[in-house]
Amino acid sequence: MAHPGDTPTGDPTNQTSKNGGPPAVEPPEHASTDTSVDVYPDGYPHEWAADVLGSDGRAVRVRPILPEDSEKISRFHTSLSERTRYLRYFGSRDVLSDRELRRMTNVDYRDRMAFVAELGAEIIGIAIYERLPDSTFAEVAFTISDQHQGRGLGSIFLEHLAGAAAECGIDHFEAEVLSENRSMIQVFRRAGYEISRSFDGSTLHLEFAIDPTEALTNVRNSREAAAESRSVARVLNPASVAVIGASDQVGKIGHTVLRNLIANGFSGPVYPVNSDANSVQSVRAYASVRDIPDPVDLAVVAVPAASMSEVLDDCLSKGVSTLVVISAGFSDVGSAGVVSERRLVSEARAHGMRVVGPNALGVINTSSDVQLNATLAELVPGPGRVGFFCQSGALGITILAAAARRRLGLSTFVSAGNRADVSGNDLMQYWDTDSATEVVLLYLESFGNPRKFSRIARRIARNKPVVVVRRAADDLESGVEGLTASAIRGLFRDSGLIQVDSITDMFDTATLLAYQPLPAGGRLGIVGNSSAVARLGGDSARLQGFTVAHSVDLGAGANPEDFRTAISDALDRDEVDSVLTVFVPPVATEPDKFAEAIRAAAAESEKPVVSTFLAGEGLPEGLTVTDESGVASRGSIPSYPYPERAVSALVRARRYAEWLDRPAEEPAEFEDIDRVRARELVDSLCHLNAGTDSFELTQGQVRALLECYGIDIVDYRVATDVEQAVMAADELGYPVAVKAMSEKWRTRSDQSGVRLDLADAGAVRHAFDYLQSSTGSRSLHVQKMATKGVAVTIRVADHPIFGSLISFGLSGLLSDLLADRAFSTLPISPTEAAALLDRPRAAPILDGYAGDTPADRRALVDLMGRVSCLAEDVPEMRKLSLDPGLATPSGLSVLFASVQLGPPPLFSGDEGPRRLR
Repeated sequence: MAHPGDTPTGDPTNQTSKNGGPPAVEPPEHASTDTSVDVYPDGYPHEWAADVLGSDGRAVRVRPILPEDSEKISRFHTSLSERTRYLRYFGSRDVLSDRELRRMTNVDYRDRMAFVAELGAEIIGIAIYERLPDSTFAEVAFTISDQHQGRGLGSIFLEHLAGAAAECGIDHFEAEVLSENRSMIQVFRRAGYEISRSFDGSTLHLEFAIDPTEALTNVRNSREAAAESRSVARVLNPASVAVIGASDQVGKIGHTVLRNLIANGFSGPVYPVNSDANSVQSVRAYASVRDIPDPVDLAVVAVPAASMSEVLDDCLSKGVSTLVVISAGFSDVGSAGVVSERRLVSEARAHGMRVVGPNALGVINTSSDVQLNATLAELVPGPGRVGFFCQSGALGITILAAAARRRLGLSTFVSAGNRADVSGNDLMQYWDTDSATEVVLLYLESFGNPRKFSRIARRIARNKPVVVVRRAADDLESGVEGLTASAIRGLFRDSGLIQVDSITDMFDTATLLAYQPLPAGGRLGIVGNSSAVARLGGDSARLQGFTVAHSVDLGAGANPEDFRTAISDALDRDEVDSVLTVFVPPVATEPDKFAEAIRAAAAESEKPVVSTFLAGEGLPEGLTVTDESGVASRGSIPSYPYPERAVSALVRARRYAEWLDRPAEEPAEFEDIDRVRARELVDSLCHLNAGTDSFELTQGQVRALLECYGIDIVDYRVATDVEQAVMAADELGYPVAVKAMSEKWRTRSDQSGVRLDLADAGAVRHAFDYLQSSTGSRSLHVQKMATKGVAVTIRVADHPIFGSLISFGLSGLLSDLLADRAFSTLPISPTEAAALLDRPRAAPILDGYAGDTPADRRALVDLMGRVSCLAEDVPEMRKLSLDPGLATPSGLSVLFASVQLGPPPLFSGDEGPRRLR
């Protein structure tokens, strides 16, 4: 419960059981009570341990309790204030008895469960549930130390207890709370739970279901976003910086970082750390971080990887908030480095710290209040409205120099190197609410959690454009059949992301987005003094789907006023959505006057203006609008060395605007889905196949799982001899089909493994004998004939960036050969599903071809919605295929389906309790 005096969003840090004290928890027989022995009990759920972020952005470790925690729990209890103990135990209790300590620290991790929150070597909170006898209810209690109340740990405990309880068959929590502890019910309600309560004297009885709800998920995501944003804010807004490994020797990493910090005018104190010098670069130095007399928020580490253990100990002792590790020699050098890197991050998080890197270039914040350049880059851009995240340090230096040359101002920059902890997802959470950032740039070499990335990116893109440089196509396309480079571009576009192929394209696009409005359409006006250059722009526009609605050639003798008048006229035309102006300076001219005329013409327009101004690239002086601090601002006109690049930037901006115009729509909900039955089935199958990477479901298992989601396979029977086949046909009703169901025969385009429209027993006998002989299959399927229609395929597969993808196409060898498949990320909304149907080149067949009746598109959209729900609910699903399905004028019939299950991939973890991944 929240302690009196906490903020309104405090924690349920002090709850109690009906009888006072912690819920009764007797030690299981197998659990050791010898606290000197560090042995995990049988069944200890290692996977339930997690690093999490409190609401203040600081890391905390949450893990299941151990018997040897008894002494720590005793110290924790003694440290609590009298008020906290009163709210927890309904009375004062200075010391816990040995029996109470045993009850708290010895649990069976099923009916009785306890989590502890640790910071360093000390426990700062405990949460317990105990199942009530012969029920699916459990009583829950929390306690948080006084100095850590208000950090959101109660809500985190609640999420982790609920996640564990759900795995153990518990579906409701209840708690007894003193009525004066009023903030508790608010905390539970803000978590998205529907609380029922009753009052008994001075005590409230609270009860609620712990099943995930949309409200619960939204609150969890909101809390996660706020915590991760605050965590990054600690990185980018330090009050003080220490440079560990600072040096006077030019060329050393520690020399460059310290010099850049000082030269950039960092607003706070900078502390060089060097055990062999009294001063470095004329600044007093300290032998270690511990020796610095004042607090240190950020430590930039530039010492060899072998020295990291000592440095980490010093930083942990000092209470440093964040490490920026410039040093290499971790996962970048192989398996031994991976172990060191994991140890570094684990120890840092356990003490509340975050890590940028290792092998990072560093971090930049151009705000006048901070002026932080804690990087190796000497040439950095000035202040601006663009946030930039990348991984590679060497590439980062090149990128920063290129941005500076083009006068593209940045708000903040982070190079995460090996990305062992702080990631692009963290930075996006920060930029989402950062008023100083209007455009987000990402150069990503790997994705830690694609489902989370997709969720965050879609949310941010509704408010700010996100430009992503994609990796090589062969990396992106790996693992998903039929996924082409063109389909990948569509996936980025569907997510609201602006995908580009190069750093040049990224800067071209970012400069437009940062300083000009979005185009309202694809109609281009061109004004210039070179017909040849203008023609290149027009040709490029037409090739990319734009039209040239207006074009004016002013000729080589045009003066600045001619440009101003012609551009103003073009912008005033209703048929023009954007303007490209081309200026090629004559032999003798004053380009600044032309730039001023172009800028003046565009000043009041809400339509974007771009230029090929061959007197400068990026933001030439005369085309730049500056604010009172001299920073380039809205209204500045970007210049491109070639008109094709200017047009391509406009096209990307227009596609983003089209995505923004789409209404945000949630996935469809289906009342007939039986999620409980589906979960029981999946859990049972995974238990039976434990230890295997993945496994195929039998046809009976596939049918049972799909039925939970309202997806029916046309009725069939399996026959091993001709008499069984005839009995099956009689039972199903004629006409029927007989099929060989192995992959080899089922997918043949000549249909030599199937016999259709069998009208009587004789036909079935003949077909069964023939197929059993020709295919070598002992078992054949006898299936009720479905209404003829267009054969389609719907599949789900994992992708290393986008998570689970759904694909749609016509069934058959030709579609596979031509990769005529359309893809979308999951979950998918009805509008997105309807759009997916039109993307394959063969899609017109659905609408009737050569006089055929159009297929029922609504049935296809419904089916994709159900598949989407299945994929979201069952992260163990590695693959799914519905092939073929017959789309008819009156509905849809699924003839065959296959499902592959396996352990959820590492990147799937965007469900359940919050945790750092």
